[in-house]
Amino acid sequence: MNYLTIRAKETPLEEEEDEVVPGLVHRYPDRVLLITTNFCATYCRHCTRKRLLGKGGTVKIYQEFERVLDYLKNHPEITDVILSGGDPLTLPLLKLKFILDGLKTIPSIEVVRIGSRIPVLLPMRLFDRELLNLLSQYDFLWLNTHFNHPREITEYSKRAILNLLKCGIPVNNQTVLLKGINDSVPVMRELLKGLLKIKVRPYYLFHCDPTKGVSHFRTSVYKGIEIIEGLRGHISGLSVPTYVVDMPHGGGKIPVMPNYVISMSDGKIILRNYEGMIVSYTWNKKKEEDILWENKEGIYGLLKGKRGYLIPEKTERIERRRNR
Repeated sequence: MNYLTIRAKETPLEEEEDEVVPGLVHRYPDRVLLITTNFCATYCRHCTRKRLLGKGGTVKIYQEFERVLDYLKNHPEITDVILSGGDPLTLPLLKLKFILDGLKTIPSIEVVRIGSRIPVLLPMRLFDRELLNLLSQYDFLWLNTHFNHPREITEYSKRAILNLLKCGIPVNNQTVLLKGINDSVPVMRELLKGLLKIKVRPYYLFHCDPTKGVSHFRTSVYKGIEIIEGLRGHISGLSVPTYVVDMPHGGGKIPVMPNYVISMSDGKIILRNYEGMIVSYTWNKKKEEDILWENKEGIYGLLKGKRGYLIPEKTERIERRRNR
């Protein structure tokens, strides 16, 4: 096994290593990433593609688009295409239509996701009736946007999101965990509840990638787990994103979550809820009869004895029950 050092670099995710034709990155079995432009409405400091952005010139796919389509035709296992860049919604309408029409010719393509920060940073772009009419022609479109802080949810952003929804395009959000910006439970709760209010589904909370020049924005992974712990059970489950680390060297996204599984046996699992309540959950009735044979204490008692749960003292929910 080769042990690779994880350190800040220009290409921490090594997308070029998985580029199968110019501009097309095939990393996961059933989906691909298509780099459509190197232009954005703004250039985020924490971007993992800073090496490409704002450099002038055009990206390669327009000269090589037949190769992109041929690859997709020859790999019917690919059902999902992510359009990224740069920001695809900064493209001229003819170029955007060219890409979407080409993808529409591939029978195996079921979902096309546009990755765009336009609803946050240039929402007026989504007031353009020509653009909205174009987007509404494609049934396979989804949009993943990128709100990082509750202050980014403006009246303009709300209107932009509503226009997308009226086109039949579902909207998800991918937040990056940034030190000093959103690395606290109160700020993250406000952001996620605000997104749900404007009908944007929180999708991912990304740990900040080890891109050059962003060490001051990077938190510990423990901070992300702590934030998820402060969200689960305290706000709607619709608002809780999946916290992921996008692994360097092309390892892909790995979910990193609080540990709610404490122990398990053949017929039982011991689980912890958001309050700290510990519960024995049995899925096999016969096994339950076999193992409920003796009183034990603590976690072992839940696993092997007759006790079914352990409740922390002064739990708010239990106190409400007692006061009824």
